[in-house]
Amino acid sequence: MSIALDLLAWYDQNKRDLPWRHTKDPYFIWISEIMLQQTQVETVIPYYLRFTQRFKTPQELSSASQEEVYKYWEGLGYYSRARNLQASAKMIVEEYHGKMIGDIEKLLALKGIGPYTANAIGSIAFDLNVFALDGNGLRIISRLYNMEDNIALPKTMKQIQAIGDELVKGINAGDFNQAIMDLGATICRPKNPACEKCPIVQHCLAHQQHRQDVLPINIKKKNNQDIHYITGGIYYQDQLYLIKNGPDGLLANLYGCPQYIVESPYSFVEAFKEDTGLELDVIDHVKDIKHVFSHRTWYMHVYLFKLNSASKHLYTKKEIDKLPISTAHVKVLKAIYSCLEF
Repeated sequence: MSIALDLLAWYDQNKRDLPWRHTKDPYFIWISEIMLQQTQVETVIPYYLRFTQRFKTPQELSSASQEEVYKYWEGLGYYSRARNLQASAKMIVEEYHGKMIGDIEKLLALKGIGPYTANAIGSIAFDLNVFALDGNGLRIISRLYNMEDNIALPKTMKQIQAIGDELVKGINAGDFNQAIMDLGATICRPKNPACEKCPIVQHCLAHQQHRQDVLPINIKKKNNQDIHYITGGIYYQDQLYLIKNGPDGLLANLYGCPQYIVESPYSFVEAFKEDTGLELDVIDHVKDIKHVFSHRTWYMHVYLFKLNSASKHLYTKKEIDKLPISTAHVKVLKAIYSCLEF
């Protein structure tokens, strides 16, 4: 509970002044939530103001021509959002007498509304005690509880949803959900989180274990032609650990960074120790790199690891420049060098 109260106290003093936060009208909150899908807040503000000044009610939106709706949406992109808005406005007029209903199932029945949007509208406009889980919530809760599980997996999302549901019990869930959004946008960012400014840093297990730059683990698997690796930028002092591929197969006889088909950088540490007997510390998530071959695609989730002792297979940058490196791993090395000062 103290996590929620500390976050709410911070939000009360620091919340962003956004136009849709000056109303409890579920219609206006719905419009804002749909516009915010796939679009930055700063971009949305002028569109939201223009759109809601023209279409003030579900009835006005429902009765407008599609061409006019598109004109007011022009420049926001993802026009299916505008189509779904108008289709749902017609449903609200025909089935609910022009009023949005504060019921999660009825909100989910509207086109273009998924669990996050339904919970956001429900909590903000109707004071329902529900947690709205989006990317910000996944990232923040993963860090708070030092979760090593892949947040792209449904089972992890379900686990984080359950944690969020507990956190909002007995509090203003609408403010909490908006506080999570503000915290994720301004402080608990995907890269370089500003932990020194965080109002709940004292509760954050990832920060206590210096894992905030590694978490969350977010690896999306696609199809059988897509291969996901954890790729290791392993360094010791001013050297990098590289391996040479065997004489057969893809990238034969070329050098590159070690990589494993595992779920997380912590699984990488275990696999690497099993192969080499060497100990690693996870330092940072560097970058996700996509490399397309003619018959498959590699998704290399590059992490920085520190080797705890000297070893063979270590090379200076000058030595690496003379080695035959695969094109895929040239990309990896470029990303790693941007994080290291050698």
